[in-house]
Amino acid sequence: MGRLFWKFFFFIAIAQITATFGVGVLFWIENLERNSHSSEIDLSPPASFMIRSAAATLQFGGAEALRSLINEGREHRLKLYAVDENMKDLMGREVSPKLVEEARAVLKTEKGRRVVELVKAANGHSYLLFIPAPPEEFVGPGGPGPGGREPRRMRDRGPQPLFFPSMPIVVAMVASMVFALLLAWYFSYPIRHLKNAFAQAASGNLDLELEPVMSSRSDELADLGRDFDAMTAKLRTLMESQRRLLHDVSHELRSPIARLQVAIGLARVQDKDKLEITLERIERESVRMDKLVGELLTLSRLEANVPGSMEENIAIQPMLADMINDASFEASANGKHIEGQIDCPVEVKGNPELLYRAIENVLRNAIKHTALDTTVQIHTQVDEINKLLHLSILDRGPGVPEDELNSIFELFFRSSRTKSNSSGHGLGLSIARRIVEAHNGFIRAANRKDGGLRVDITLPFMADEPAKGQTLDA
Repeated sequence: MGRLFWKFFFFIAIAQITATFGVGVLFWIENLERNSHSSEIDLSPPASFMIRSAAATLQFGGAEALRSLINEGREHRLKLYAVDENMKDLMGREVSPKLVEEARAVLKTEKGRRVVELVKAANGHSYLLFIPAPPEEFVGPGGPGPGGREPRRMRDRGPQPLFFPSMPIVVAMVASMVFALLLAWYFSYPIRHLKNAFAQAASGNLDLELEPVMSSRSDELADLGRDFDAMTAKLRTLMESQRRLLHDVSHELRSPIARLQVAIGLARVQDKDKLEITLERIERESVRMDKLVGELLTLSRLEANVPGSMEENIAIQPMLADMINDASFEASANGKHIEGQIDCPVEVKGNPELLYRAIENVLRNAIKHTALDTTVQIHTQVDEINKLLHLSILDRGPGVPEDELNSIFELFFRSSRTKSNSSGHGLGLSIARRIVEAHNGFIRAANRKDGGLRVDITLPFMADEPAKGQTLDA
């Protein structure tokens, strides 16, 4: 058992033992208080009724009538004392002066039920009437006094031993120790599994899951175990993505490097007439590698969340106008067209260079895959209520299979319909998605019903300073 177990056990046990001992001491003090304030006069309702009856008998019938009442032999009446001012009992019994003193004290303080009465009889004497001590406090038959009964406290006035509840405290302490042991084990058991799981994860083993171990629990520790499983699953995905990225980058770089090596080898043995063609091949492959490395560097910056300044105000409408004008030259040279009607006098906060590149990647991808003599359309819509700008780019290409729509924004992914005739690396849309997400927007793709692909980009715009611009029909 680890240190955490003993810490749990120690503090829980100390808390429970302290509480148990404190409760025991409180009961002990209460018992002492009760014993110190216990009355030697019977204060019960039957005693009050008997005292009132005796007082009426003495007042109206005299001392002989009361003596006859006491001598009738009933147990409760034998306890009744009638003491005159000379400390003599009517029945001739010995009376403790302390008992008489307490009866007089009760007579002064008792305001409700009368359990002590002072009655003046016809013979001129005043009698103090009271009943001492409950039945269990009297000595049994054979003891002193009439009828063989006398108050125990008159016979035994020595100090009583103090009662301390040692046995209940011992039992409670043992129970506290057992439950503290169980509670400490209940808390430390899943934490030991968490510690082992973190150690396994630190050593590179991310396949360990805590859900089977903590499935029977429904507390915060079980939630922590589920969060750990989610974390390791995410780490496995990231590590697999890194391995796949390394493999894909190696594969993408291997092809142009191999072609460069072949071209260099040919340049060494070819005639000077063909050397220019070989050099052009080398230059094309080097440009291709430079473009790939540049895209990888951009992607690395976006993955590391260092895209540069994101606080500039970007006027969307002029940026789209410039982009459409630049792309129209490329499209017309390939027998394709661009048609756009943009009306979005809004500003977006972010990085203008990155945002331009993201939209341009989507636009050039549409120009690349749209069929000859077809038109790439660009539409904008401003949602003033939610402060969102919707930008749609539509082409007339082969589209994407439905099961691949969510994958076209992944790294190095190329659709099965365009892989054979595409010269790209599958990074353009991946970079576009990360840039759009860095601007707090989102991007998605869908096939058009009449053929082609539609890519929608949604960006939040600034509501306080809209940018002025002219509607462009291209």
